[in-house]
Amino acid sequence: MTTFYSFSHLSGHEAFTRGTCPSPGCLLQRVPTAAFITLQTPFILGSVFSESCTDEKSHRILARLCLDYSSGALTGDLCEDLCVAQKLVYKHCLFYDSGKKVIQADWRGQPIILKSKKESFSSYQHLSMLEEVETQDIPETELLLMVALEVKNALGLELSNNTMGPLWTRKKGPRWKAQVASMWSLLQQEEYIYFSLLQDFSKHVLRIIGSCGHFYAVEYLTAGHAWHKTLFPLENVMGPSLSGHRSRVRAIIDIALSFLDMVQHFDNDFSHRLHLCDIKPENFAIRHDLTVVAIDVDMAFFEPKMRDILEQKCTGDEDCNFFDCFSKCNLKIRKCGAQRANNNLQVICDKIFRRWFSPSLRGALVSLPLQLQLQKAVQECAQPGPTGATGHQGALKSLSELYHLLRVTQRELQGPG
Repeated sequence: MTTFYSFSHLSGHEAFTRGTCPSPGCLLQRVPTAAFITLQTPFILGSVFSESCTDEKSHRILARLCLDYSSGALTGDLCEDLCVAQKLVYKHCLFYDSGKKVIQADWRGQPIILKSKKESFSSYQHLSMLEEVETQDIPETELLLMVALEVKNALGLELSNNTMGPLWTRKKGPRWKAQVASMWSLLQQEEYIYFSLLQDFSKHVLRIIGSCGHFYAVEYLTAGHAWHKTLFPLENVMGPSLSGHRSRVRAIIDIALSFLDMVQHFDNDFSHRLHLCDIKPENFAIRHDLTVVAIDVDMAFFEPKMRDILEQKCTGDEDCNFFDCFSKCNLKIRKCGAQRANNNLQVICDKIFRRWFSPSLRGALVSLPLQLQLQKAVQECAQPGPTGATGHQGALKSLSELYHLLRVTQRELQGPG
């Protein structure tokens, strides 16, 4: 018999009772509590789970989501599988803080992650025009304009109508009002906008699988951890192909090259540079082909937004630090510069590469002169340099030198393991 949770009322602290499974409140069998999740679970932002990150609360949140779906308030391409067909099954609560919810689930035999910035659909700003007119009478151009304004507000970007595809698809029908309301809740989540806009252009961001109301699903990848010897659990990614020290070093070199590819990609391949202001192993994951993926972009900003954030009043340089992004204080006008003084590469060298190349390639696998060159290049790259054009040229030089040294290292490691 399937376990489901139904509400006895929908206000205050909702009570719920166990029962048998009708539909669509039918939900998800109970699983062991979060205390038994392995430490290799992705998206865990600390070594201790939040008190609120419980199976009980997660079931209650998803049950309410399904009640909203059954009432016609929201919709999405995953709602039927979650709420009726039971092809999307809850597994674990991974993270809960200030309303942000991250859940591991199984969808048609495939592990996925469900995310939402707030736990309930009603917590998101309501689109008032849905009550004023019949939704299908709202001109498409007006809806696209609203989407563009929301993107500009969230990311600081101005988008043309022909780039809105990932964020808005016209589907008229009986649930069209719920589609618009659901879309509006998703557009209030910056991370969703990033992943949606970039997934067709970048292999370095999570793939969005689908959504139900304000929850969206992304691919399941195992995040890195600062306490892990190699920062990323290579055995989870590579499986049996990971055997011996040589194969581990090869994998680290391949991942380091992918980090450099990501830096170059975020710097050059969009209309504005994408700044990463919270660089740590926990915010990245590795695919099976050893591609680096940014899995948490809550602190990522395109250039226009970055300039707005940095340009604040100051009495010294320390007032111009915004996590891993900082600028310099102009003491004459007591204002931080709008231009970032450091860059993504410098922080990655400091927080990721130092751990790998100081001196982690010891032994006979890589020649000592090459080890020393690589360590020196990483140390120099990790030091904040000058700003402006000089700093940009320095970053390009570091990037080129690291590419060269890592590729030479690859060639030295091509021998039998």
